Amino acid sequence: MYSLIKPLLFSLDAEVVHDGVMSLLEFVARNKTLLELTKQFCTVANAKLEVECMGLRFPNVIGLAAGLDKNAKALPIWAALGFGFLEIGSVTAKAQSGNDKPRLFRLPEDNALINRMGFNNHGASVVAARLELWQHTHGTPKIPLGINLGKSKVTPLEEAAQDYLESLTKLWAYGDYFVVNVSSPNTPGLRSLQDRAPLEELLKTTTGFAKSQGQTKPICLKIAPDLTWQQIDEILEIALQNGLGGIIATNTTIARDGLKSSINQTGGLSGEPLKARSLEILRYVVDKLEGKMPVISVGGIATATDAKERLDVGAALVQLYSSFIFQGPLLPKHMAQGLLEQI
Repeated sequence: MYSLIKPLLFSLDAEVVHDGVMSLLEFVARNKTLLELTKQFCTVANAKLEVECMGLRFPNVIGLAAGLDKNAKALPIWAALGFGFLEIGSVTAKAQSGNDKPRLFRLPEDNALINRMGFNNHGASVVAARLELWQHTHGTPKIPLGINLGKSKVTPLEEAAQDYLESLTKLWAYGDYFVVNVSSPNTPGLRSLQDRAPLEELLKTTTGFAKSQGQTKPICLKIAPDLTWQQIDEILEIALQNGLGGIIATNTTIARDGLKSSINQTGGLSGEPLKARSLEILRYVVDKLEGKMPVISVGGIATATDAKERLDVGAALVQLYSSFIFQGPLLPKHMAQGLLEQI
């Protein structure tokens, strides 16, 4: 059915379709009968798919990457669609509308997306209240919930650590793990927080808060694919020093090498063109960490074979975004079935 409606969807503005689909998913998520039907049709439950990572139990290794459900509007639907975990956000301390539209572009010839959304979200307070309401009506999520944190655009870079801490404090009760996102290319100056001094301050602040709560919840770091090997070495050193729970590799890229599409837009590129670089960085990071910290791989993963390759290289978990847009809601199910065949 998705193949039939996809041409119509792709004829419309990408963000308009995104908002419409999210409204539909929110409706299903709030209807227990529709939610159960979705679960029965889309979920592959098998003990062979289960993994333990960062002290959490995952029903499968296939996760939804941050950026799709930014504001936790359809929280229960993702488990029903067959994902093994989900990541909401990026959430910032202050609500913000993001960059000017249009800011989301499809590249069908490349199975890719370009976005310059700019962390548009309702802010940590509103998202926390929504998560509280979801828990009250549906209980805790059936799969691990990650909360991806970004910096508010109006916050000066020198105050970034406190901005992230504000979000972390407000959302702490609701996430199973948290992600410090300093690698989006769409907030001015954000990637400079990957430099040693600001990154040390930021990770010391966030992990310090986590330790002060007396409850172990992993803090992960999401890195860019456009870093040099020397920069990655430095980041991994800081991550290990601060006892991070994991590394997420990678975010979107500003590179445009080898694209078939004639679309020329600024922003972060995701999807198939990111596959080779994401895999290359995964290999490097896994080798450098030597098992000291789990790595979640994201970028260009579109099939069970892609996922299995990342797992064989050393990823603990994988995440999807662009391939979900291009292949539709049955992708997690098909990927889980494919992984079962290959295990």
